[in-house]
Amino acid sequence: MTTENEVKDIPMVHLTINNIPIEVPKGTKIMQAAQTLGIDIPHLCYHEDQRIKAHCRLCAVEVVGKRRLLAACSTEVWEGMEVHTDTQIVRDTQVSILQLMLANHNKDCLSCPRNQNCDLQRLCSRFNIQHSPLPSVLKDEPRIETNPSIVRDPSKCIRCGRCIRACKDVQGIAALTYAGRSSDIVVTTAFNKPMEATDCILCGQCSLVCPTGAIVEKDDTNKVLDALQDPQKHVIVQVAPSVRVALGDAFGMEEGAIVTGQMVTALKLLGFDKVFDTNFGADLTIMEEGAEFLDRLQNGGTLPMMTSCSPGWVNYMEKHFPNCIGHLSSAKSPMSMFGAIAKTYYPENAGIDVKDIVTVSVMPCTAKKFEAARPEMSRNGIPDVDIVLTTRELIKLIKYVGLSFKNLPESEFDNPLGLGTGAGAIFGATGGVMEAALRTVYEKVTGETLEKIEFNEVRGFEGIKEAVINVKGREVRVCVAHTLQNARRIMEQVKKGTSPYDFIEIMACPGGCIGGGGQPIGTTNAIRKKRMAALYEIDRGLPLRKSHENPEIQTLYRDFLGEPLSQRAHELLHTTYHKVSKPYEFD
Repeated sequence: MTTENEVKDIPMVHLTINNIPIEVPKGTKIMQAAQTLGIDIPHLCYHEDQRIKAHCRLCAVEVVGKRRLLAACSTEVWEGMEVHTDTQIVRDTQVSILQLMLANHNKDCLSCPRNQNCDLQRLCSRFNIQHSPLPSVLKDEPRIETNPSIVRDPSKCIRCGRCIRACKDVQGIAALTYAGRSSDIVVTTAFNKPMEATDCILCGQCSLVCPTGAIVEKDDTNKVLDALQDPQKHVIVQVAPSVRVALGDAFGMEEGAIVTGQMVTALKLLGFDKVFDTNFGADLTIMEEGAEFLDRLQNGGTLPMMTSCSPGWVNYMEKHFPNCIGHLSSAKSPMSMFGAIAKTYYPENAGIDVKDIVTVSVMPCTAKKFEAARPEMSRNGIPDVDIVLTTRELIKLIKYVGLSFKNLPESEFDNPLGLGTGAGAIFGATGGVMEAALRTVYEKVTGETLEKIEFNEVRGFEGIKEAVINVKGREVRVCVAHTLQNARRIMEQVKKGTSPYDFIEIMACPGGCIGGGGQPIGTTNAIRKKRMAALYEIDRGLPLRKSHENPEIQTLYRDFLGEPLSQRAHELLHTTYHKVSKPYEFD
């Protein structure tokens, strides 16, 4: 982290952009310098969280004294530099690049999932390009829809490389790559296999950075609309904690805005019979996962125990470290635990036939669609969760019915599955599961009230965090990691048997669920940090902040489950994982 003194020590550079004098630190790129003046230099391959690629050249600018145009994304400023971003040659070059892209692009914008939220469409509108004068060279390539999570449309790809960088640099997987040469270059998988048949773990980070509709989540909004229109169906919905701090982005609200009340109202206006909170499922997860950790710690079980809430992370373990699967907690994720209770305990108490209940989950994650489709997440042919929508799909539904989201009144979640604690809320941030577990485990072991319940050691955006917690004279070593690039470093230790930890939390996506692959387009690390802060604000503002203090959870155990790790709890709330030796088959 750069200190104030270090900032003062950085030499300043003086230059002009469009004849406007400006002073910026040495090392600043032209694009960032222009942004300080409110000038948006057009770009497509550039992404603020990725390494510079300079592929598309759309950010070309004219610099006095240079014979050719320079890429603003990769060129550092120098003393006395004179930059022009809107000369005739610059504009002609940018228009030509966009026209070339359109000549090799499927222009069915009205039926595209990214219509009105597409960077290429936005730039064509900006430059008033309504059609390309160049002949089409587009190859007839079908959409690839072979798994429940991700859809690829090669006809929409502009070869910017953003998806490749997200997969390789953030996740360390490299399931996507370039193939071919010159004008035949394409972005594809190894041997052009379906994504689920590669090292891909369906996290959706590729879809989050794609500037067009080349990689998108599989759209299940019509399934939900059909269920809501069926008078024979009782349709309930659960919403993950990180959705309520991301949803407002799409409706012009401040980044990281807490929109819980408006979100609940929107879901009720959409027609859901009951609107429940995944925070309830998160509290239930802590009860089971915390009990499992204590059992392993006290009875010589497999350590370190590792969380199993993140489906992308579980997929990664099954594909990349199958011999370490025994370290995973057997506890289902909050979504699937909630789904199991919604198909057993809830219909018993509501007097509804389980066959008439449709469970919908709104998640920040594309891999949750895959999780819901796993055969392990069902009983007697009845899935725990019937339909999973991403945050982006909920945005579509809200816009579809014409709700003025910003102006909606606030509503409360329904009971009995709508009460969650602050511990459940922070599940959406990296370190949140660990902190929630520590709050409960500490009090269960010591029998004492935890006076300071914030575990700041496991908070923050650092890739790997570790802490030592003294629990009744026993030092418990914990570790938190987010992104699979960091997870691999932890797993290499576990694989070698040299891991010093007792309990490890890993989330597949940057920042945890707040940065999930199904969150609103435009999500960046800066926005992830705002969402993280918002979840901790929710936690501070709730009257209950420890999972075991949730009275609805206590009632559930008293009336239905018995106690954590009971036989019924194992049947409903726990599962097994296995080595993936062949691709999953989906209906």
